Amino acid sequence: MERESMEYDVVIVGGGPAGLSTAIRLRQLAQEKAIDLTVCVLEKGSEIGAHILSGAVMEPRALDELIPDWADRGAPLLTPVTEDQVYFFTGPDSSFLTPRFLVPASMHNKGNYIVSLGNVCRWLGEQAEALEVEIYPGFAAVEVLYNDNGSVKGVATGDMGIDARGQKKDSYEAGMELHAKYTVFAEGCRGHLGKQLIEKYALADDVDPQHYGIGLKELWEVSEQQHKPGRVVHGTGWPFAKGTSGGFFLYHMENRLVSLGLIIDLNYSNPWLSPFDEFQRFKHHPVVSSTLVGGKRLTYGARAITKGGFNSLPKMSLPGALIIGCDAGTLNFAKIKGTHTAMKSAMVAAETLFERLSQGDEGGEDLDQYAENFRASWVYDELHRSRNFGPVLHKLGLYAGAVVNYVDQTLCRGKLPYTFHDRVADHTTLKRADVSPAIDYPKPDGVLSFDKLSSVFISNTHHEEDQPCHLTLKDALVPISKNLPDYAAPEQRYCPAGVYEIVEENGEPDLQINAQNCVHCKTCDIKDPGQNIVWCAPEGGGGPNYSNM
Repeated sequence: MERESMEYDVVIVGGGPAGLSTAIRLRQLAQEKAIDLTVCVLEKGSEIGAHILSGAVMEPRALDELIPDWADRGAPLLTPVTEDQVYFFTGPDSSFLTPRFLVPASMHNKGNYIVSLGNVCRWLGEQAEALEVEIYPGFAAVEVLYNDNGSVKGVATGDMGIDARGQKKDSYEAGMELHAKYTVFAEGCRGHLGKQLIEKYALADDVDPQHYGIGLKELWEVSEQQHKPGRVVHGTGWPFAKGTSGGFFLYHMENRLVSLGLIIDLNYSNPWLSPFDEFQRFKHHPVVSSTLVGGKRLTYGARAITKGGFNSLPKMSLPGALIIGCDAGTLNFAKIKGTHTAMKSAMVAAETLFERLSQGDEGGEDLDQYAENFRASWVYDELHRSRNFGPVLHKLGLYAGAVVNYVDQTLCRGKLPYTFHDRVADHTTLKRADVSPAIDYPKPDGVLSFDKLSSVFISNTHHEEDQPCHLTLKDALVPISKNLPDYAAPEQRYCPAGVYEIVEENGEPDLQINAQNCVHCKTCDIKDPGQNIVWCAPEGGGGPNYSNM
């Protein structure tokens, strides 16, 4: 069946901060200059914000530029930061509170806000619609379309109503082609179309490999006595063992809500490590449990984080398209913030696109001007100043790395005359299971710690079960022939949602994929040691439905 098509000036894939900021800025410029410019946003989640998960402490710098009167318009930035605490956990019951003068400048949060980024995106969606942006939630872009000359023509959404055997059901609806002069890919971390484009056009050949973390988060309602609105707590140390790095956050929001999470760098080496179980036992540390005691867990979620920073940024333009935000990797890991940088990369994209389209550009060109405009913006300067943060920690370890980062970020303001690099890809770092120490995780107590399936349940994750599996294998034999004997099937542990399971079939081990549990975190696509697992977009509207995350 031939697919129907729709024509736009700009199609944006992804309804997160970057995608919506691109749309808003394009339409602002179009209205200012009285130019007709059609803009469309595709979002695979059931609604704007459904798949958004972040800590989040938000720096409002980009929002101040995009919508200066955001407070008058009711933007959900409700809790200004009032207090910063940075801990080092020395053990399961001990900790060290870092004196403020030793905290790197990048970790100071005066002037920032504790937010639900999902709610911020819902509000940005309203602003975009008021500017006549067409937004289509529940439609997943599954394919990049190309012109005869190799430039990007647009995208196609997935067919609806296909069963697990690939046959059309009674509910079948063919996907739609969306053609554009230019297409902007703003899918977030490890976007599956952005990943294809980066490889196809060799956009990352001259930079360091991209690096990632897995962030696990819960939202709790705590007692009035334990609630300290505006308090921001960061830290590292326990429960991380040798060969593992990362950090934690605990943010006191409005209405007795507290968001807490653990971020584990995906360059860890022990295949027995389970990020989910590390997160559950982390909550038993007294610094954390003292806040949660007597409270109620409301929501759980997980999402990978693009954290390679400046050294891993690919070329962000290609014929007919731009790749922006976390799809490209604009997060500033030294600040543990990526919303403001993603939004600014988007605004630069919109201004670059508008300049060309307003002059009659018919599309399909490689917008090299974007690189120049990006370089001239504050986001480039900010990312360049933080370029050493991650590589220093990876190369020198936590203690020496912390010292160097303090000198770099606080004393030198990111202007060290040397650039550190980390050129080891995350999926290559696992050691064999037989030479790695097994980890004995405590059973969840149902009060502070919980099991995976009950956690997935409160993420409101849903997929139509009778559909093709969106977690595909390049070689179906690898999980049992390679991953099981070498790494004790690490996909069972690095997935935070219980998607992968080794079961017995006729007395032989087999990999069972419970795709309906998938929270779209993309960890499997990143950490699989043979890069054998490929995450594809499932039927539109599937996945988690996060509330207040």
